[in-house]
Amino acid sequence: MCRIAGIIDKSLPPAEIHQKVKAMCQVLQHGGPDDEGLFFDERNHIGFGHRRLSIIDLSSNGHQPMADAGQKAWITFNGELYNYQELKTELLTLGAQFKSATDTEVILLAYLQWGTAAFAKFRGMFAFALYDTAKHLVYLVRDSAGIKPIYYYTQHGALSFTSEIRAFTAAGIVTEKDPNWPVRFLAFGHIPEPYTTLKNVFSLPKGHFLRWDITSSAYTVNSYHETPAQEQITDVNEARLLIKDALIKSVNRQLMADATIGVFLSGGIDSSLLTLLANLKKEQQLKTVSIYFNEQNYNEQNYQRVILNKLQGQSFSHLVQQHDFDTFLPQIIAAMDMPTTDGINSWFISKYAHEDGLKAVLSGIGADELFGGYPSFRRIKYLRYLRKINPLLFSAIAGFLPDQYKKLTFLANDHYLADYLLLRGFFSPIEIAKFLDADSKQVMEILFDTSHASGPSSYNEEHASWLETNLYMQNQLLRDTDVMSMNHGLEVRVPFLDEDFTSIVNCIAPSIRFDSNPPKKLLIDSFGDLLPPQIWDRPKMGFSFPLQQWMAAHPEISNSEFYKGQAAQAVIKKFKHQGIHWSKAFALYQIQGHV
Repeated sequence: MCRIAGIIDKSLPPAEIHQKVKAMCQVLQHGGPDDEGLFFDERNHIGFGHRRLSIIDLSSNGHQPMADAGQKAWITFNGELYNYQELKTELLTLGAQFKSATDTEVILLAYLQWGTAAFAKFRGMFAFALYDTAKHLVYLVRDSAGIKPIYYYTQHGALSFTSEIRAFTAAGIVTEKDPNWPVRFLAFGHIPEPYTTLKNVFSLPKGHFLRWDITSSAYTVNSYHETPAQEQITDVNEARLLIKDALIKSVNRQLMADATIGVFLSGGIDSSLLTLLANLKKEQQLKTVSIYFNEQNYNEQNYQRVILNKLQGQSFSHLVQQHDFDTFLPQIIAAMDMPTTDGINSWFISKYAHEDGLKAVLSGIGADELFGGYPSFRRIKYLRYLRKINPLLFSAIAGFLPDQYKKLTFLANDHYLADYLLLRGFFSPIEIAKFLDADSKQVMEILFDTSHASGPSSYNEEHASWLETNLYMQNQLLRDTDVMSMNHGLEVRVPFLDEDFTSIVNCIAPSIRFDSNPPKKLLIDSFGDLLPPQIWDRPKMGFSFPLQQWMAAHPEISNSEFYKGQAAQAVIKKFKHQGIHWSKAFALYQIQGHV
């Protein structure tokens, strides 16, 4: 797990490419504290940078950027390839020769053996740049679940890329902000892909690769992700057996590491299940990290103890209080690569995991999206009826709706993002226009850019799963987890998003997969007696902090005089009296320097 950066620019002298790539790596040091590597091809004006967090093959053999023995290809790689041992065995039978025990070298030799077809063979989380010296091509490649980020900028016949957008600014490559980012942020609570806060800087889509032709300075973006048609699984017993087998395999291969590894244990179904499965494999070596609170409504210590009593390894538990939130909030905001209303919990748990000596942890992200763990899976059916109403009606009544119903105005747009924003959005177009002193029609045009691909329109559990996976999880959970964990030099692995596991789950008939009595029943039943009833037979909490109280008590967030404009001040006054969710106040707090 690392951080990567690079530039291909014929207009820049080699010395300037050196300087800029070095500057990019410097600002990414937190995500790769163990080593720095630089590669330059001065003739072709190429520079690759790498900051390393050593997890597999801790020796200098893992130094990057890395080349094969014949220097036919160079790579700078962020992530983990969990099936690298199987691919290595296959490559050895084909005559490949290895000089290290790294998964990085497997990627290089797999590409030299199979070309871009190799990308679909990889199982893991990754973002890498690969330079084919013979063909004069550079590839940017991102994993099929979008776990690891890679951002790119293509202007004036040049390509720059990096793991965090702050590196573009640090190197002076892009300093101009995208003027539309506050609109997107106030609607979504994050910046949705492919957009960023920087002008013309975009996120490479998951399961895609960008192919850059050095000779012509032209590029294409193509999907490599294969989704072969499979028969639907309609037998519940077969589904349970397949889930059990696939998740055990996923956990076991994601425990692979030459550095200390552990599990985030919140006390919920997903983290508890992963902890128990990891314990079967690791036993004495397993370490867990948990957080608890004095506020009993949020304290899951009792549930954590139920699981801890079944383990042999070492457990770390940390109390987080209002004082900690107030003290660390400036560092938390500085750690964000882009504004977000989430990530505070990830910052704290990553901080403690790092302090406890861990370099990698397992996290339960993905289970709710796959098995119907969110309220949206129950609410989606009501959208079907709302979509039968003429969209013009929602435009006509926009000015008359009370605050709690203002988001209905999103349905004036026949767009899948409107469905998502009704379910999970923050502020309505009218409210956003008031905050930013803009026109609500312009807000709508920014949010519903026609360049977006279309989404589903079935308004069932599969539709909800698609929205939660491709929007909420992709843009918020995965991005925030990555940037906050890497801020502390920690790698977070997500076994529920293993390609083989998700492929099986997506083949299960919806009536079985989304059985909600209790929620995520199929996942619970797949592991029989392993998961104690105390863990699943209770109300869902999620990994939540007492932020409603903490932000209301924070002297700046809750001070309406800090905010610009009457509309924002009115929201904060309402927030102080518990009339607004903390995430909305936090969103307004973050845009104050930009309005």
